[in-house]
Amino acid sequence: MSVPSSVVAAGKSWRPSNFVTVCTVLTVLAGATETVQAQSDTLRVAAAVAIALESNPSLQAARLRVDAARERAPQAGAFPDPVLSLGLMNRPLDGFGAGEPMTMNTVQLTQRLPWPGTLGFAEDRLENLAVAEEFDAAEVEHQLAARVKSVYFALAYTDRALAVMRETRELLRSFQDVASAMYGAGRGLQQDVLQAQVAVARVSEDITVMEQERTASAARLNALLGRDGPVAVPALELPAPIEETLSVDSLMALATTDRPALQAARARVDAAQAGYRAARRQLYPDIMVTVGYGQRPQYTDMLSVMVGISLPIWAGSRQMPMRREMLAEQAEREADVQALSNETYARIVELRAQIERARSLSRLYATSILPQARAAVESALSAYRVGSVDYMTLMNNQLTVNRYAIEMEQLAADYQRATAELEALIGFDFGGGQ
Repeated sequence: MSVPSSVVAAGKSWRPSNFVTVCTVLTVLAGATETVQAQSDTLRVAAAVAIALESNPSLQAARLRVDAARERAPQAGAFPDPVLSLGLMNRPLDGFGAGEPMTMNTVQLTQRLPWPGTLGFAEDRLENLAVAEEFDAAEVEHQLAARVKSVYFALAYTDRALAVMRETRELLRSFQDVASAMYGAGRGLQQDVLQAQVAVARVSEDITVMEQERTASAARLNALLGRDGPVAVPALELPAPIEETLSVDSLMALATTDRPALQAARARVDAAQAGYRAARRQLYPDIMVTVGYGQRPQYTDMLSVMVGISLPIWAGSRQMPMRREMLAEQAEREADVQALSNETYARIVELRAQIERARSLSRLYATSILPQARAAVESALSAYRVGSVDYMTLMNNQLTVNRYAIEMEQLAADYQRATAELEALIGFDFGGGQ
């Protein structure tokens, strides 16, 4: 490429390498994403999720709640402990002797037998609640995976945005060299040089802010992974949007059958139904059976058998309110299922719209907007060298490329985060985190 003769005659500091550097940096800027993804020490999203599922304390607590819930059901189905009684019966007060025919040493064993079905339904209720806890733990797993992916892709976006901004800063410095050379040759303005310096400083400021954001996001990711202390987070992957998304009805069908939260809500309905059946049997009397043995030292020993029943004479203030309580709980649980189902459907619609938006805009940026913006920079640079446009036009064009490149990375991150939340919502993994 030829150098203007006026610049050569002036003997100033213009160098052809400046323009070559600019073109080189433009090429590097276009491949910034590929450069980051090519790093060998990449932490893949599937590996990050696996670490979180193994080590996250909140998930471990949820699993322990399941273990505790499983142990409650056998307790509710077990008979009450029998009562063993030892006694001295019919001892005379004068001398405390043992010569009376009715004097005896007694041993009694009493067992309370609840009305048939009472313990069985109580056990069913707690078994269903234990099942609900298992589904709750599965929901915690899905939500944890979604949170890990959300922070992961936010951090991946930050890395790529930083790469774009650093390349932009280098490009602006090359523009600054061009402006300085032209000013030194008497063909440019000092204002251009000052504007170039300000532009570089502003981009440096933005880089500093984003570097601090990366530090915070890395700490959040380490917390979700159950890591202690400031563990370094290596390079991360940020897959491009795919071309296929299921329909809303198909997604809702998956959620209805696979989402753990909905399954947990339905299990609690079953628990409330079993609780109501158990409450109905509270009105029926319990049976008490007592077997006693009486030892009479000087006479024949005696055997006693007694059968008793409880009398629900306070049913109006105890058993009947218990029935109404369980009926109300059953209706509440059924309403919870319907509310959760409605909320799931609405959120599926929202997330699918976000996914489609991110996919469509990503394609538009990649095929049209960003190539045209980069072409505008190259054209403006050539025009600026011959004085056809001012420096602000060149700089604004480059900053526009910077903004579009960062927005394109943001769209990819938004797509992946929305997809992760959708997977957690429907309880189904699309396989994008492999």
